[in-house]
Amino acid sequence: MSAEKLALNLEEVGFEDPRAARLRDLLNKELLARYATEEEPSLPAAARSALSVPAEDFVANVLVVTSFGHAIGHGALRLLDGEWEVKRVIVDPAARGVGAATRLMAGLEQIAAAAGARRVILQTGGKQPEAEALYRKLGYRQIPAYPPYDTAIPSSVCFEKELEG
Repeated sequence: MSAEKLALNLEEVGFEDPRAARLRDLLNKELLARYATEEEPSLPAAARSALSVPAEDFVANVLVVTSFGHAIGHGALRLLDGEWEVKRVIVDPAARGVGAATRLMAGLEQIAAAAGARRVILQTGGKQPEAEALYRKLGYRQIPAYPPYDTAIPSSVCFEKELEG
């Protein structure tokens, strides 16, 4: 896909939107491929619990949709102990490199700021250098791991970004 030919639009959708579900499934498969080992073929129970977010806890589910109508990116926001947390960020591997992640993150930040958030936080895993690089490029600053990830997923890498009000 070429960024020059592709308009990227954001669409806020319900959690059960089938396009959002497809992208979250892609994310789950990618994470399992990165983190599963022969000794530990699935995530430990504590990690699964920390990463599990009930659908009703999400305050926004956002898709990046191309001008051709294809959903190529997904991200969500939830409130976690009064903080706005970015969750479930994925860009379809076939569509990476066209600016979808940057567009998506800007949209999530705008939603949070419009609701009064002063910052957003997020957690990623230690085996996702591309995600870490993206967040740093977008102005996110690494912070200590926060609950529940600090104990459930010790390899967590967490970030924050101050928002302009």
